[in-house]
Amino acid sequence: MSDLCTTLESVSILSRGLHRVSDKEKNKGKISDLRESLQHRETEIDLLQRTFTEIGSELDINNLFQLVADRARELVKAETLLIPILDENCETYTYRAGSGINSGEIVGESLPLEYGVCGWVWKHKRPWWRGVLDELDEGERNRWEKQAGTLIMVPLQGKEHFLGGISAANKTDRHEFTRRDLNLLTMFAGIVSVAIENAMVVQQMEQTNRLNEDYRRRLKIMNKQLLESNRELEFHALYDPLTSLPNRSLFRDRLSRGITRAESSGTKLGLLLIDLDRFKDINDALGHDKGDQILKEIALLLQQYVYPDDTFARLGGDEFAVILPDSGREKILSRANAFLKALEKPFQINDSTISVGASIGISIYPEHGDNVTDMLCRADSAMYSAKKLKQGITLYQPVNDHSPLGYLTMVTDLRKAFDNAEFELYYQPQIDLKSNEMTAVEALGRWVHPRYGIVKPDVFICELEQIGLIDKYTTWVIETALAHATDWRKHGRELKVSVNISVNDLLNPEFTQRLESLLGSTEEGQLLKFEITENLFLSEYDHLFDVLEHIRYLGITLSIDDFGTGYSSLSRLKKLPVSELKIDQSFVTDMEKSQNDEVIVHSTIELAHNLGMSVVAEGVQSAATLQRLASLGCDLAQGFIISEPLSAEQFELLLGGPQVKVG
Repeated sequence: MSDLCTTLESVSILSRGLHRVSDKEKNKGKISDLRESLQHRETEIDLLQRTFTEIGSELDINNLFQLVADRARELVKAETLLIPILDENCETYTYRAGSGINSGEIVGESLPLEYGVCGWVWKHKRPWWRGVLDELDEGERNRWEKQAGTLIMVPLQGKEHFLGGISAANKTDRHEFTRRDLNLLTMFAGIVSVAIENAMVVQQMEQTNRLNEDYRRRLKIMNKQLLESNRELEFHALYDPLTSLPNRSLFRDRLSRGITRAESSGTKLGLLLIDLDRFKDINDALGHDKGDQILKEIALLLQQYVYPDDTFARLGGDEFAVILPDSGREKILSRANAFLKALEKPFQINDSTISVGASIGISIYPEHGDNVTDMLCRADSAMYSAKKLKQGITLYQPVNDHSPLGYLTMVTDLRKAFDNAEFELYYQPQIDLKSNEMTAVEALGRWVHPRYGIVKPDVFICELEQIGLIDKYTTWVIETALAHATDWRKHGRELKVSVNISVNDLLNPEFTQRLESLLGSTEEGQLLKFEITENLFLSEYDHLFDVLEHIRYLGITLSIDDFGTGYSSLSRLKKLPVSELKIDQSFVTDMEKSQNDEVIVHSTIELAHNLGMSVVAEGVQSAATLQRLASLGCDLAQGFIISEPLSAEQFELLLGGPQVKVG
């Protein structure tokens, strides 16, 4: 602007001088030249003033570039004028606008920064014109004289850095550009550079706003997708996908809450366990699809007999359960009869009429138990008695316990089992799905009863907890598993042994002390893996967290067993010192037939990997399921397709042969 003011002042002086010219001056030629020069100056000033006015209100960067190109060409009377602008990478420049001959062919082209006159201007930070040739040495002068032609270029200098330049080629009158042209273009560049820089800032702000708006839109979409995914995960974690009823996890939580409320109010609570009769025959005769259809119709039918305060759930397979709060014995029996009578209604499937019977076992709080495990065990025992005796409905009685031994004799025999060394550990291999080699085993307890043979843990573990011997049993399992793993290591086979640990064990204040006495070092601890169920989320979390941290400090790996069937809390899960999730076999077994199960398995694998955990799939029964698990990224697998649980002697024979490989 100072140059513009100087120019205006010069014009004013010239104007005053012109008026002082004496009428008697004889040199009319000089007056004519002076008048012509003044006229040129006035034209240039008018052009500069119009340019200043026009660019002051123009914020569109492309319009501004074109306006500058047109006015600059008019100012210096050039055949061609171009506006090269430095790109964001500061390595190239692009012709953003042009005016005159052949400009349309050049605009939009990008060239390396060091190329041509543009590179010289940015390198030396000064204008170019032919007068510069006199300042160069002979070699550079010869080079640039051939390249430059009749050309001037001045830099566009912003407040902090170079923006680009204004390049004019060939005067329209076929003369060369003069120092005066250079000064005019330099002054013009100084005027427009601020406007160009402002427009570029506005453009960047608009681009940023568009990006921010796009990010906000995408974030909104992602948040919506995440919310829907969380809802879906929560549904799969707490509800049965076939019937939309609460699943076993949610049912156990509601039963626990119901017991707590009944205890505080001094009321009773009933638990009905409803198991359909001969439902396997229906599946075999009609197929699983028709069987699933019947299950959904049964769920809809029984829901008509459920009160608002009840909880009606599907525990899995053909087993349903109902919690009846604030109910006495007579009311509970009456409600059970209503459910049983409802199932007398036949179902129409295609052209077939299907009748579905059921057996209902009942347990009552506090008469038959004061916790979730007891109530379920007792109701399950009563249900098996009802099925065995074909009574339809049976109230739990200890003498009628469904186990082969009977409840009364079981307690006595269990106490003797430790003294007689009747417990054994069986081992089921786990293979790495990438290498197909056995890398771990799960230790599974068996009670070898002298009269009834092998008894599985789902029969006797519940009773060990009731008679206070579960701690002694867990200690024996850990000690035995560790001894076997240590022996295998000595013989060159490094196998990690998984041991199931109950929440009751973890809550025992003496558990960690006993564990430390069993382990000679963390190196021995590294041979063990403790499997804990998701039910720990419903227990004393803070205390359990400290216990789990201590266990990990001893070198022992922690795994969540039967994942997907318990009460999952992702916010807690991600904080636990757990390195493995074990997908429950109820999801794995039917993967080939159930898309929902495969979705759950796939989601669990991705969830575990995102949390830095490995995944084990249990209950694998076919090679197709094994291959599908491998393709989904599952880490380990176990099941009958690999090997059934083996006694220690059988397992050592397996170790003596070739390594287990499948597929």
